[in-house]
Amino acid sequence: MGRWSVREYAPGVELRLSTRRRRSVAARREGDRIIVMAPADMGEDELREAVDGVVATVRRRTTVGDIDLEARARFLNDTYLESRATVGSVRWVSTMTTRWGSCSTRDNSIRLSDRLRAAPQYVVDQVLIHELVHTWIPDHGAEFRRWASRAPRYERAQGYLEALSHGHGGAPGSTPVGADGTAGGEG
Repeated sequence: MGRWSVREYAPGVELRLSTRRRRSVAARREGDRIIVMAPADMGEDELREAVDGVVATVRRRTTVGDIDLEARARFLNDTYLESRATVGSVRWVSTMTTRWGSCSTRDNSIRLSDRLRAAPQYVVDQVLIHELVHTWIPDHGAEFRRWASRAPRYERAQGYLEALSHGHGGAPGSTPVGADGTAGGEG
């Protein structure tokens, strides 16, 4: 066997057994599938218990809030961006501490910091639109800014994010407002 042995564990769950992985079992969502990585030499009973546990954890993390967030992104794309964005998965994440959002151009997945959950809807919308624009414009140039500024109450949202990042609830060292004035800093 090479480094990985891949098999279908259950509908929508792919199990990747690794000869390099020693103890830990990890899982992540890729689109509508859950990918589980586990040691190749783990016993069958122990493997089943560990995989079932991490799959349950990943499924719990996909909350109604994530479903609502993805629906909101699709609505914003249709309403403000002429349906130009390619919307992949859209989720809240707790691990993002230096940016408000990120967009992976590999799969058009968007992640928003859960620090925004308490923000007004127009602020969340502004960050979503910012990340949606990144699905077809990777940089923060003039064309990007023209599209990103279509967000409702754009300037007010920018001010809210700037205040939040500069001592009113933002993470230390965070740079969520980029040098060009767009939210999201690096992405």
